[in-house]
Parts: sequence; structure tokens; C-alpha cells
Amino acid sequence: MNIHEYQGKKLFKDAGVAVLEGRHCTSVKDALEAYDTLESKVVAVKSQIHAGGRGKGNLYSPDNRDLIMEGGVKIAFSREEVETYSQNILGNILVTKQTGEEGKLVRNLYIESGCDIAHEYYLAMLVDREEKSVLIMASTEGGMDIEEVAENNPEAIHKVWIDAHAGLLPFQTRNLGAALGFSGASLKSFSKMLPKLYNVFVSNDCSMVEINPLVKTSDDQIIALDAKIGFDSNAEFRHNSEWDEMRDMSEEEETEIRASEAGLSYVKLDGNIGCLVNGAGLAMATMDVIQLYGGEPANFLDVGGGANEEQVTTAFSIILEDPNVKGILVNIFGGIMRCDIIARGVIAAVENLGLEVPLVVRLAGTNVEQGKEILAESTLNIHPADDLANGAQRIVELIGGGN
Repeated sequence: MNIHEYQGKKLFKDAGVAVLEGRHCTSVKDALEAYDTLESKVVAVKSQIHAGGRGKGNLYSPDNRDLIMEGGVKIAFSREEVETYSQNILGNILVTKQTGEEGKLVRNLYIESGCDIAHEYYLAMLVDREEKSVLIMASTEGGMDIEEVAENNPEAIHKVWIDAHAGLLPFQTRNLGAALGFSGASLKSFSKMLPKLYNVFVSNDCSMVEINPLVKTSDDQIIALDAKIGFDSNAEFRHNSEWDEMRDMSEEEETEIRASEAGLSYVKLDGNIGCLVNGAGLAMATMDVIQLYGGEPANFLDVGGGANEEQVTTAFSIILEDPNVKGILVNIFGGIMRCDIIARGVIAAVENLGLEVPLVVRLAGTNVEQGKEILAESTLNIHPADDLANGAQRIVELIGGGN
């Protein structure tokens, strides 16, 4: 689960992490009132979407996709500029490197006071699963794409691994600050900020906290000028009410929300072959093999280990809502789940939904023979497959593709 910058800034502020004063706005009127309230001659007008690269993105009209303005983050030097930028941002489509060509409709703004920036840095915290620790990454080259910095100037990225039991130790904070070139007042400011940021990460069960840029001001204070935060959904049971308040459903795919409510995991992709599997690993393998035979998966859909007929029907209906889907591959390994239940679910879904695209079904594991018999006895247009390779090759051929 992701949240907006203005929500992340509130978490930072509540934890004592230095941020600039700002106001969340949903209208041009709100933006102008925020400008008056902040009493700062220079403010940043920031579009709020769940994607990075906003400053380098472009805004387009939702109707005819005419270019409205370059840049989803603007510096305004007057009330008039705040009004202009707010009008150009709200209600239009922001396209960045992370949104894809479809972009995202901007419904929220953040008006933030300006400051005198002496230098920009990059700082991020994330879970390093291989090291079983929290990784802190920082760079003296903030405000840029960190991927480009990692590729072209890797020595500019400094890394610190934090033992979960010991926590962030003072010497680690000092060493990282010194590596970034801080000294005197700036090192003191950084040393006060980093432990508080680490506490935000741990106490909120974050999967990632990214600040780009983290800035040093002309008076050597370290301030978080950005806040990109993602939560680990596995910890939702500990944060139900607070996460519900911060969740912006308009930023999520409607089908993904419905799938989640039905106990399914669904991610829309750009291909034309729908995938229905059980298990994330099997889903990844299925998508890989489809591509191996020249096809493109249209989705990642995991029905989990204990799906029933109703969930399978829901899964089919979600897949078929995508107009790009030209065929479906069902790839089920029956461990906890029984193949005969899946077979009945497939038949029920096909009968209820009136399936018109080719369907290939591969079953293996518990009650596989019963499952195959159920499929064979039906009069529906279902193509059986003995293994994953055969199933992937078959569905690609049926939709007229392949290498």
C-alpha cells in the first residue's frame, strides 16, 4: 500500500523529522488559501499521485490528451502563479516514467513553503531480504533518477545495513553523515533526523521510505523535501484503522480492489493472455513460459491455495473485463487446493460468463485425475494441457501468436 507525499510528510512531522510547512488541497480555492496561510513568498505546487518522477512528468487534458503543462511540480513566486499552476494540475492527467502512457488523474495538490537549498541528496530505507535487515541508501546526488546514479556513478551511493535487533546505532548515523559530506551543524541536524526516520520505518511497518531530495539549507539544516512511503501489506492487521484512513482508492485499479476483496491477488499487465494460477511463484513461471513461446501475459492473477468455485468464477470475470484478453491459460498445482474443485469452478465460470475466448487448462497434483475427468466430460470448448510448456504453447497458438 502506498500513500501520498502530504500523508508521508505528516508521519514525518509527527515523528520529529524536519519538513517544511505545507497544506493538502483538492481545489484551486484551497491552493490559494494555503498560499495565504503559509505566508511564504515562494511555494512549491506539487501534484499528488502514487508515482515518482512527478517533476519531470507532463500534464495532459483527460479528454483529448492535449499537452497542458510540462512538469507536475512547480515553484510559484506569486499568488497568481499558484492559481495558474493549480488550474493546470488539478483534474488533468500526469504522465511520468512510472505511470506509463496512461498516466494518472491528479485529484490532490500539496502547497509547500519554499526554502533556501544549498544542496540536494537522496535517502531511502527499504527491507533487504537477502541480508535480513533494513538497508539505508544515500547519495550526494539527489533530485536525479537514482537508477542513473547507480549505473553511471555507483561510488556516489552509500549503503548501511541495520540489524533489526540492535537498531540504528549512533556510529552508523555519524559515518553515513560524514560519507555524505556533512560536518558541524549539518552533521548534527542529520544525526538527529536519521534515527527518527528509522523509527517511522519500523513503527509503521514500511516496505520503503524514500526522500528525493533530502536537502541541506543555507543555514546547514537537513530537511525532508519529499516523502514517498510504501507499507508492507502483510502487517495490515496491525494498522487496519490508520491505513484505511490513508488509503486512496482512486489511485488503485478497480479490478485489483475487487480481487483483493474476494481474496485474490491481481495485477493488470499489457499483454493479451489471461493467467489464472495458484501461488505467486507459479504465476511468475507461467508468465515467463508464455513469453518464451512468443505470447504476452495480460495479468498476474493468483487465486491462492484455498480458492473455491465462487472465487474462481470471480477470477474469470476479472480477467475477462480486460478487453485486450484474447485467450486464458489456467495453470493449477493442487497441493492444499484440489484439482477437482478447480475443474468445477472453471466449468461454472465458463457456463455463467459465456466464455468466447480460447481456454487452456493445465492441472497437476491432488485429485488431478478427477479434475481431468470433469473437464473431459463437459461439452465446453476447453483445451487440456499435460504440462506448463504444452499449455503455454497451446494458448499462444490458439490466439494466433507464437515464435
